[in-house]
Amino acid sequence: MSDYITYEQDGAIVTLTLNAPEKRNAISSFSDCDAVVAAVQRVNRDRSVRAVILTGAGTAFCAGGDLKAMRDRRGIIEGSHADLRENYRRGVQAMANALYECDAPTIAAVNGPAIGLGLDVACMCDIRIASEKAAFAESFVKVGIVPGDGGAWLLPRVVGMSVACEMSFTGDVLNAQEAKEVRLVSKVVPPEELMDAARALAGRIAANPPEMVRMTKRLLREGQHTRLSTLLEMSAAFQALAHSTEDHKEAVSAMLEKRKPSFTGR
Repeated sequence: MSDYITYEQDGAIVTLTLNAPEKRNAISSFSDCDAVVAAVQRVNRDRSVRAVILTGAGTAFCAGGDLKAMRDRRGIIEGSHADLRENYRRGVQAMANALYECDAPTIAAVNGPAIGLGLDVACMCDIRIASEKAAFAESFVKVGIVPGDGGAWLLPRVVGMSVACEMSFTGDVLNAQEAKEVRLVSKVVPPEELMDAARALAGRIAANPPEMVRMTKRLLREGQHTRLSTLLEMSAAFQALAHSTEDHKEAVSAMLEKRKPSFTGR
């Protein structure tokens, strides 16, 4: 297993850190992708986890694909046309599916450049907040390739089709404030305040009934690509489950009694 990502848990909050600062957290190998998938699977197995923060070690969030690996045709980029297609499925796309489908809410704390694949990794998360030193680019065209990681599906759902097209066709870099203006990120903070802001946000999420948050996330995800009638049926089923939980009863009681609730996930 790669050391590409670190896993730290503090109570109900897990912090995942892309941990290859010597290559600006670029993703170049199956082991890098497998490490992210394994971390997400660990989160999904642990029902005590109520929120996840994803950030990068060093000065970058994620520089995207490894240009040296591209040049040398190694790692995920190795092999024939058929090999490359399967490599993407097994590597980067498996990582994209895992991170996007993580059961717990995810917050990308973007500490520096998020470029190409790095931008799309941030878009795989539910919420993005940025350091003033962050920068963003959907820059695949700049290196003569296309978004092979699902970026053409992810980015328009975050910023809308017009902005996604402009970013994808030009490969231009947005600074943190420009990213906020196009709603790519919801908050920009000084670098020294980024992780505190991420933990505060994660704490506000974790204070709510965990299973309700997870089901709400699932409804939001499904609502992006399904019919209203289908989502209403799914919502009715989830709501029936929610009304039968101890956490629902505790939430109502606490509100009526004007006290802080204590949720157990049951």
